[in-house]
Amino acid sequence: MSNEHSTRWKSAAVMLAVIFVIGLLDVKFITWAFFGAVGYFAFLEGCKLWGVASEDKLPFLAITWVAAYFFKDPVLLVFLIFLVMAAKLAYDKSIDKKAFLPMAYPVVGILFMWSLYLNWGMVSLVWLLVIVALSDVGAYYTGKNFGKTSFSPTSPNKTLEGVFGGIGLASIIGGILIASTSEIGFFASILLALLTSVASVFGDLFESYLKREAGVKDSGDLIPGHGGMLDRIDGYLFASIMLYVLLELGK
Repeated sequence: MSNEHSTRWKSAAVMLAVIFVIGLLDVKFITWAFFGAVGYFAFLEGCKLWGVASEDKLPFLAITWVAAYFFKDPVLLVFLIFLVMAAKLAYDKSIDKKAFLPMAYPVVGILFMWSLYLNWGMVSLVWLLVIVALSDVGAYYTGKNFGKTSFSPTSPNKTLEGVFGGIGLASIIGGILIASTSEIGFFASILLALLTSVASVFGDLFESYLKREAGVKDSGDLIPGHGGMLDRIDGYLFASIMLYVLLELGK
């Protein structure tokens, strides 16, 4: 095994171990702190991709995340964030309009992940993790063995066959997981997993678009062998929104 692949596997093992421990403990404060750390590094990388300075926005980000701990439904903070920023812009024009961008991506997606945990429990994060992971794994192996048709010019290495393979795998196994760990019906669970998987594909595609626009290969170098934080959570940022909205609609 090459040094690059060895590093990649070691990093993956550490990340999985951390996630497993956090999931096993299922303590609100620890989970909140974990998402806060993820959000912090993702935000810094997002600012670089958008071409926006991050220093003056970190206090606002910190206040937002502290507030998210106490909100029953933190996704409502999304509206408050943009209300405050728009009011500041209207009052003295001191905010660069581009400052809105990193608060929309990746902060909104992180807030939706946290809201999933608060409203649907740790099990919903397990659903999210499995669906997105299987979407990636299925797409990789299906694309490698059967891929011929390019999926999008934004990400030339992705194939249509790979995307369908990943979505199919995630829909079946993810649907079975949801149905077996909740009161959601089997066919509704399959649909839930399918739509969440589709969202994850476009989450990955969106980050690829940002990287191409910024002229970089990775969003950062935080995780050895994997790139930046955004490179690891891009699919989750879109998938978490889709999963949360669908779960709330199905109440």
